[in-house]
Amino acid sequence: MNFTSTKKLIAITVFSALGSIGADVMAQENTRWQLTDSGSIVWNPDQAIPHYDHIEMSGLRVSTVLRYGVNADTSFTYSRGMVWPLLRTLPNDTHASLMRRLNLDVLGLIQADRMPMTKERVDEISLDGKMTVQSTVTFANNKQLSLQRVLFPSVDQPAFCEQYTLTNTGSRPVAVEVPATESVATTDASKGVYGAYDVISKVNGVTKTLQPSEAVTFDALFTAVKQGETPAAYDGTKELNKRKDLISEYWGNLVLETPDPILNAMFAFAKIRGTESIYHTKGGLMHGPGGESYYAAIWANDQAEYINPFFPFLGNGVGNESALNSYMHFARFMNDDYTKVPSSIIAEGIDVWGGAGDRGDAAMIAYGAARYALARGDKKEAEQLWPLISWCLEYCKRNLNGEGVVASDSDELENRFPSGKANLCTSTLYYDALISAACLGEDIGVPKKETAAYEKESAALRKAIDTYFGGDIEGFDSYKYYKENDILRSWICMPLTVGIYDRKDATIDALFSPRLWTENGLLTQAGSETFWDRSTLYALRGVFASGATEKGMEHLKSYSAKRLLGDHVPYAIEAWPEGSQRHLSAESGLYCRIITEGMFGIRPVGLRAFELTPRLPQEWNTMALRNVNAFGNKFDIDIARKGDKLQVMVTTGGKVKYKKTISPDHTVTIKL
Repeated sequence: MNFTSTKKLIAITVFSALGSIGADVMAQENTRWQLTDSGSIVWNPDQAIPHYDHIEMSGLRVSTVLRYGVNADTSFTYSRGMVWPLLRTLPNDTHASLMRRLNLDVLGLIQADRMPMTKERVDEISLDGKMTVQSTVTFANNKQLSLQRVLFPSVDQPAFCEQYTLTNTGSRPVAVEVPATESVATTDASKGVYGAYDVISKVNGVTKTLQPSEAVTFDALFTAVKQGETPAAYDGTKELNKRKDLISEYWGNLVLETPDPILNAMFAFAKIRGTESIYHTKGGLMHGPGGESYYAAIWANDQAEYINPFFPFLGNGVGNESALNSYMHFARFMNDDYTKVPSSIIAEGIDVWGGAGDRGDAAMIAYGAARYALARGDKKEAEQLWPLISWCLEYCKRNLNGEGVVASDSDELENRFPSGKANLCTSTLYYDALISAACLGEDIGVPKKETAAYEKESAALRKAIDTYFGGDIEGFDSYKYYKENDILRSWICMPLTVGIYDRKDATIDALFSPRLWTENGLLTQAGSETFWDRSTLYALRGVFASGATEKGMEHLKSYSAKRLLGDHVPYAIEAWPEGSQRHLSAESGLYCRIITEGMFGIRPVGLRAFELTPRLPQEWNTMALRNVNAFGNKFDIDIARKGDKLQVMVTTGGKVKYKKTISPDHTVTIKL
């Protein structure tokens, strides 16, 4: 399929997923951005300026944080926070990617009729996996040109690309001149793992007299190479088409179709950020959180736990390869003494970090690897992962305390907030991992004695979780995050995400109480001002999974509208105030899992089987997931209201594989 036909196909797919976007959506209150029928979001900055924001975009060899905005005089401003994960600096630690802020003003180079631009008015900014800025620029005697900037990372080269198009909107010819420029800044060789690096800013010049309605295009790029290497030759149009094709792939697989265009679009955008942040390191493909901090490295939480279990559903080969690679890196650290695995493997795989002690990392890895293996549906991969899964489960078992829950030094927040000597996250992850391991082991021929032991251990652990963590907390009969905890914490949501619903009503009431819930989602701890999106995303998944569909939908809608169309867009964020709400990548994977595991209730139970517990909101009659790539198959899931019941239909290869009418809250098992 050529690019033009691919582009047409994805436009149709996205339009279908978004549904008809009416005036009520386009004119939403308290939103700065608007949805379009093509799947992009747009901002028309005719008021409420100045306004500034930041967004991260990534490719296999580069990442860029664009800090951009519209000034009070309506001009566009931006800087490029460049990151080259493969060009390592010293000391070669977690944060040792070559980074530079590049502020070249390309507009300032342009002359029209031998005069510089005197004014810019931004007419529209759009986002759809790239940034497009449409402006009107003024030069001598108030003459005007239309200027379009398209800003995006190269898919597979260490470059951030910018394509500029000038169009003569007047009635007379205009002579346009853009000088060809190139600047090279060479870094200090003593501060680079590979010596000195050349940081290159280049503008491909153009000289052309534009007739009325005629346009001319030129490119700028920002790259870095080891000193002595020749930079790759770049064709801006080819690079742009590669980026468009990549977004088309993301948006064409695992398509969410609901009556709510905001949720459909937020899901589509989350697939971009969740998947683009993968880097081609010497240690293989490594998914990295980003944020101008975390690259060419993997974590037991962000990668192993958060996003890897999602990749099989998207069917992205790079994502699946990076997931398997991350687990194999952790498997290098299995040992007969059962000393802890590192929390993070850094510097392209040659070093480790474990500064917060045992964060429950083995539970994170076992949980994620077992779910990934089941959803991937590849027996060979599952057998490859089994030693790691079983080792991590044994590690957790050996670290059970006298009351039957898993002891750990800290948790994924690494002592930012107290977590006691045993926390709720670690034990619930271990519980879920035991269940998944029993299912996986059965499919790959593990002796029944071993899988039966996992089932028995999970049952005992479930009771211990309730006894140890369950109880009154600020008047809610929910969970204490750790034994001595007496303040509500956002992570009390964890049991809901693993099928433990014994205290669901009080837990949901606590999560959505004014003590925890804010306009930005959950506070990490009641009474603080700190929020981390990851716990909000887990909570929303758990609320749907537990059957509190209407409450879940109410809060998912408000969260999605704020993140997609508010003042800081278009992705889930890491935290605030830490990190200034960086667009860390794995959080977008967690958003997608609200839909797949929460709303649709997909729970892997075999290499070719999954449970499905659909949660169709009362205001909807249908919802669907198209082009699901999991369990060794590609299939669609359709849920439709039939009176007071739900019709579930699974279609693969154009044939109905499963069709049944069920009661709400009923769980069915689908075998492919």
